[in-house]
Amino acid sequence: MVDFEKLVQEATLTLPKEIQEKMENVAICVAPSPSQFELEKVGTRINGTLLGLYQGFPRTTWGRNRISGRLPDKITIFQESIEKLAKTEEDIKKLVRIVVWHEIAHHFGFNEKQVRVLEAKWRRDKNKSK
Repeated sequence: MVDFEKLVQEATLTLPKEIQEKMENVAICVAPSPSQFELEKVGTRINGTLLGLYQGFPRTTWGRNRISGRLPDKITIFQESIEKLAKTEEDIKKLVRIVVWHEIAHHFGFNEKQVRVLEAKWRRDKNKSK
C-alpha cells in the first residue's frame, strides 16, 4: 500500500532548491476526492476527473504581499482520482509528482496553457536524456 501523503511530500522535495525557497504561504494537502463544487468550479480535462487544485493568489499577482492576515494559498492533491488513473504504485508516484509540480506552477502564476507547455517541454527534455 502506498503512503500517499509521503509521496506528495517527496514530490515537493524533488523541486529545484530555488523553487522550494521561493514557495511561501502555501499549504499542500491531500484529500480523498474533489467535491462537486470543486469539479463544477474548475472544470476537468480527464473524463470528469480532477487530480489537483490550486486555490489562492499566484505569486505574480500585484499586491499579493500587501494583503495582511491573508490565509495561505492551498494546493490539494486528490488521492482517489490519481489512484484510479494509475495502474501501478510506480505510476502513482510519477503522477503525484506531475500533479504536485503542475499545481505549484499555478502558485507561481502560470495559467493552464502555460503549464501544459512547460509539461510538454519537460517530457521532451526527459526523453532526450534517456
